[in-house]
Amino acid sequence: MNNFRCAIASGMLLCALAFVPASAQMRPDPNQPDMVVSAAQRQAVIDAMIKEMHRSYVFPEQAKKVEAVIRQHQKKGDYDSITSAEKLSTTLTEHVFAQTRDKHLRLFYSAQPIPEEPKDKKPSVEEHEQQLAGMRSQNFGVERVERLPFNIGYLDLRAFAPAKDAADTLAAAMTLLAHTDALIIDLRKNGGGDPATVTLLASYLLDERTHMTDIYFREGERTEQMWSSDVVPGTRFGQKKDVYVLTSKYTFSAAEDFSYALKGLKRITLVGETTGGGAHPGDVMRLNQNFAMFVPNGRSLGPVTKANWEGVGVAPDVSVTAEDAFKTAQIAILNKLAANEKSPGKVERIKTRIARVNSENTAGTMAR
Repeated sequence: MNNFRCAIASGMLLCALAFVPASAQMRPDPNQPDMVVSAAQRQAVIDAMIKEMHRSYVFPEQAKKVEAVIRQHQKKGDYDSITSAEKLSTTLTEHVFAQTRDKHLRLFYSAQPIPEEPKDKKPSVEEHEQQLAGMRSQNFGVERVERLPFNIGYLDLRAFAPAKDAADTLAAAMTLLAHTDALIIDLRKNGGGDPATVTLLASYLLDERTHMTDIYFREGERTEQMWSSDVVPGTRFGQKKDVYVLTSKYTFSAAEDFSYALKGLKRITLVGETTGGGAHPGDVMRLNQNFAMFVPNGRSLGPVTKANWEGVGVAPDVSVTAEDAFKTAQIAILNKLAANEKSPGKVERIKTRIARVNSENTAGTMAR
């Protein structure tokens, strides 16, 4: 089974349920060979792309506008000189984005043939085992769990892997962090994943069942409510202690969902940069044996705001560079500890720690 097929299968497992960064999750091997496309093949890809957008895209009116834009480019002959499959996919993606500003919506080329998908899009046993092996090798997104000086918890989470697969690993991580006095959750390198895992992780930070977000799907014009759970595996961190979430411009999709929802609930303090701005869940659709497209078929909505972060991102409460976010969050927690501490000796130790953190090059956490 070729690598792109595995990536597409994994993408479908996630995308059917998730906010997945298309650029991170479904891009085939960058070292794959290019392919020459004929005028007929180019036309077939364009027609299939437009047909799929009319069928699936969450904004039908935008699909009509995209078709008008693409047909105008065709009339002007803008695609006539394109004989590269890679160039065709990037050019069409650029033209679609110029109209929609949708960061999930994009075209992909694969040198390896893309098999037709079963109607239910469920992976085979072999595919599922490969997906699990890949997720295990990434520890289901849990990159690092640490107890920092003065009992500050730290979780570096790189992906929101499917909840049914990641639950045990997240439970172990959160149980280790449950008795820390404050928590830093690092999403600076998190590109998204399963919204069910968003609510799972949030459940450890909330004391009761809470309405997190709504997801509207075009098919059936249905809205799915996402709620945190009042029961979690392992030990709950709880709602009373401070939680700081670190963000960067690379924080995307489900990681933005987590940030947006908990910021709206005033449960967390966001530190870092405005996030990437992708709020539309979707699916990878096969156009032909060498081209596929990620098509958003839904959109996230805040239960109160009835809006989302598409195209604008989630703004931090404390705006600093991504490299300085870890340091900034630690110092904020330590200053609060010092302000509430009665022991002069411990206050001095906290101040010493603050000075050390201030002088440390904590940007290395971004390079891990």
